[in-house]
Amino acid sequence: MSVRRRLEALAWPASSFAAVLAAWQLAVTASRSTTFPAPLAVARGFAELAARGVLVPYTADSLMRVLGGFLLALSAGVPVGLVMGWYPPAARALEPVVQILRPISPLAWIPVSIVLFGIGNGATVFLIFLAALFPIVVATSNGVRGVPELYLSAGRNFGLSPLALFRRVLLPAILPQVLVGLRIALGISWLVVVAAEMIAIDSGLGYLVIDARNAGKRYDLVIAAILLIGGIGLVLDLLARRVERLPRVRWGFPRSDGG
Repeated sequence: MSVRRRLEALAWPASSFAAVLAAWQLAVTASRSTTFPAPLAVARGFAELAARGVLVPYTADSLMRVLGGFLLALSAGVPVGLVMGWYPPAARALEPVVQILRPISPLAWIPVSIVLFGIGNGATVFLIFLAALFPIVVATSNGVRGVPELYLSAGRNFGLSPLALFRRVLLPAILPQVLVGLRIALGISWLVVVAAEMIAIDSGLGYLVIDARNAGKRYDLVIAAILLIGGIGLVLDLLARRVERLPRVRWGFPRSDGG
């Protein structure tokens, strides 16, 4: 990518961000709101939270819960999706269960998670696991079903064993679609951990939002925490996109750099 295009790629987001800040400030000034904070008040809120030493540990707590639930969903969802995609009888048996449970909001499981695991990390990790599991299962099973039969036939004609066929043909073919499912699951996991921490935990960024609201209606701290949540979500999505651009899987995604 040329220097000019890199500058343009940075200029557009920076311009949008500046426009949002300006509109935000104008809206607060025009409404003469004494409740909703202006950007400068939120910046001071960030500084206050940093001085109190809660930003780093609360962020780390949220990320660790997301990582735990996401890895559990990954370790269960990919094998289940592979089985459903490879064996039609397994798909016929499991598809109704998946389609019944998949539309249920993970937050609807909060009372169940508290009964099973109590108030703490276990309940939150369980909710994240449920949130991430079904996108991974669906993406993996659809990926397997979408592999052209020609690829598999060619592998068999070359004498590949079932294990080699999976490793050298099936896995590379489904990897782009699986990574899309993982990216979606990661985003959902981050949404769920914030909501779950408002109810079933006493640390993390979600707890920080509700605690700032309850402790004197500090909306400057509330908005600061919300913006931090959004920023971390953006970073997680960018990291997932970087994985999608790795040479081993980039063939499965459209080129976006003009090359």
